[in-house]
Amino acid sequence: MNYWLMKSEPGAFSIDDLALRPRQTEPWDGVRNYQVRNMLRDQMKVNDLAFFYHSNCTPPGVVGIVRIVREGYPDVTAFDPQHKHFDPTSNPQQPRWFMVDVQLVAKFPRMLSLELLKNCPELAGLQILRRGNRLSVTPVSAEHWNFILDLARK
Repeated sequence: MNYWLMKSEPGAFSIDDLALRPRQTEPWDGVRNYQVRNMLRDQMKVNDLAFFYHSNCTPPGVVGIVRIVREGYPDVTAFDPQHKHFDPTSNPQQPRWFMVDVQLVAKFPRMLSLELLKNCPELAGLQILRRGNRLSVTPVSAEHWNFILDLARK
């Protein structure tokens, strides 16, 4: 099993939005970064777990857990000229962008803020804490995963 951290701006799509979806499941669409696309397409597998992270808000932080319930498939929003994620250079025969489906596992009773995570020496090396990291999806080691879960239980 792989572990991930997936960022979303709560004004665009929040963990509460996910909780309101049928079966609490939703495609994770709109990724337009090749490195992240490759993770969605090639590395994420059904039953992998990810922290849901609210970004570009005050404060940013981990708010819950999602499970990958469908492996990478073409992001159909790239083909729709009416959609905000439309990419005129992508086509269904040779899709450029991919998405996965996620399902809510748990919403944490409290947010684990970025500041809290930065103050934990046990999380040294966690990619989201690296200076200049702007990727919307990042891998998380099993050790970091378990430490963050322990924080959420406190």
